[in-house]
Parts: sequence; C-alpha cells; structure tokens
Amino acid sequence: MNTTKLMAACLVCALVGVPTLSFAKARGGSGGGFSSGSRGGSSSGSMGSRGSRTYQDNGAKPIEQSTTARPSATPPPSAVGSASSTSRPAPAAQPSWIQRNPLLAGIAGGLAGTWLGHMIFGATDTSARTTEGAEGEQAAAGGGSNGMLLLLMLMGGGALWWYMRSRRTPAPNFSGLARTSAASGSLLAESSRAGFGTAAVEDEEITSSDKAAFQQALTDIQSAWSRQDLSGLRRLVTPEMLEYFSTGLAEQASEGVANRVEDVELGRAEVLESWNEGATRYATVSLSWTARDYSVSLTKQPGEAGYVVEGDAERSVKTTEVWTFMRFGKGTWLLSAIQQAA
Repeated sequence: MNTTKLMAACLVCALVGVPTLSFAKARGGSGGGFSSGSRGGSSSGSMGSRGSRTYQDNGAKPIEQSTTARPSATPPPSAVGSASSTSRPAPAAQPSWIQRNPLLAGIAGGLAGTWLGHMIFGATDTSARTTEGAEGEQAAAGGGSNGMLLLLMLMGGGALWWYMRSRRTPAPNFSGLARTSAASGSLLAESSRAGFGTAAVEDEEITSSDKAAFQQALTDIQSAWSRQDLSGLRRLVTPEMLEYFSTGLAEQASEGVANRVEDVELGRAEVLESWNEGATRYATVSLSWTARDYSVSLTKQPGEAGYVVEGDAERSVKTTEVWTFMRFGKGTWLLSAIQQAA
C-alpha cells in the first residue's frame, strides 16, 4: 500500500511539474585648389563618400572623412557571396505534448488526483470498520487499487507515445530556398538584386560625354574654389563635399589668406571604376592636371612684399588626385569624394 501511494504521488508531481517547466522555458528566463597642396586643418586628406565602396581599396589613399558609416568587422549575412554559406534562422522549437494537449493533461491530472485522494481517505475509512470480513474487504481494495494503477500506467504510456511521436515530426527544410533560386518577381528575388540598397553593380562603360563632364567639373570646381564661391560649388558637388569646401574656405578666411588656382589644364584622365547602386551611378576617375596654385594674403595688395604667402604665382605645378562623381539617373555629375594619389 505504501509503494502504491508513493507511485501515485510521483505521477501527480510529474503531471503538474512538467507543464510548469515547459512554460518556464517558453517564457525564456531572460595638388591643385582643394588638394593636398592647398588644404589644411580638418579639411585635408581624402574625404567624401563613394557609396558602398567608400572604404574599399581602389589604389588611392583611403577615405579619412566621410558621413558614410564604417562597415562592421563581421559582415552581415546578406554580404556573404554564396547561398550555401548564408546563415538562416533556426526553426522555432516545437511545443511539448502537454502544451499542445492541455485538455488531456488536465484529465490525466484529475484522475491521478482522484485516485490519490481515494487511496488516502479510503484507507482511513477502512481502518474504522470492524474486523469482521476484513480479509475479504482488504483483498477487494487491493484489487481495485491495482486496477486503478494499471489504468494510470496505460494512460501514461499512451501520453508518452503521443509525445514521442510529436517529437519525431520533421522540421521544415529551408535548404532549398536560396536567393539564387528565388522565383522571378518575388520579394526575395528583388531584395537579392537590390542588395537592400547597398549592392554595387558594374555599369556600362563611361562615355566620351561623361569624360568631358568630368573635365569641365574639374575646371569649374577649381575656379569656384579660387573665387570662394560657395553658390557655384553647390551646383557642382554633393552636400557633404560642400561642407568640406566651406570648412576649408572658413579656415582660409580666419588665417587671412586665399588660395588661387589658375590656368587649369587637364593632362590625363583615367576611369578607374564605375558602378550603380539602385538609381545612383558612381564613377571614380584619376585626374592629372597642371595649374598655377598659390596662396595670397588678404591684407596686402598684388606686388607688395608678402602678398604671395605660399606657392609660385608664375609657375605651374602638376597635381594628381582620384575624384569620385555620382549622379541620380541621367542627372548632372556631382563630385562626391576626393582621394589623394597613393
């Protein structure tokens, strides 16, 4: 009788305790002009943005100042080249049998509780009876207890069988769903092609008209820089580059000097790379030119001693820099980055 009561108590504790543990797990516990020769202070060096390639090595000195955030040391899953190595979220854990079948679990717990109460209170009632016919009644009570225990064991075995069967349910297989195998026109295929707005796609070759635009931009930017014309620069550069130009001009005004770049002649222009990022097109060009690049004092007149404070007003110097231009669609090319030649 004591062994039967102990087994019943263990069964009740298991039925009550397992759901509690399961729900606890589910809750989780818990050179020239604006160049290396004439820039100074915070406006010197390589600066600007080149889209997703801002910090990539293109043979020039790396970008030092940019509004583009530096990439993290660990690339995101979307940056991994092959579809087989792309990390995928693990399928959600399957709930336990008791969580998925609370009604059956409640019935089993109720039966076990009823039987346990019968065993405890029934034994007290039996001890109060007379000894007449005690042997027959004890034999009948033992037979009833064994029958109830057998029923509970059968129910427990059935519950265990359903639980193991549910555990063997295969999890969904996502191995065949890769970006390269996405259906045409689907959202997954579109996100793969767009690269979430950062993927760089090689574009067609730069045309002769584009190269002419780069040459004209070089001349116009240097001219506007020499005149300290921010309105003119605003039409030629991106807002980020305009801020760098404005800072450089402010530094010159504070020092009482002005940089002059005159007689600009382009010697060589080489397109290093061109690519598209969504509707934005980029082109990185190595430019070599000659110009008279010198700085003058704003407090002196031409011809006075000390008027030219830096450079040579009579001799041209050669400068080579790497400029990146960008435009939206078929719009005007704007200067978006300047890098010093390595």
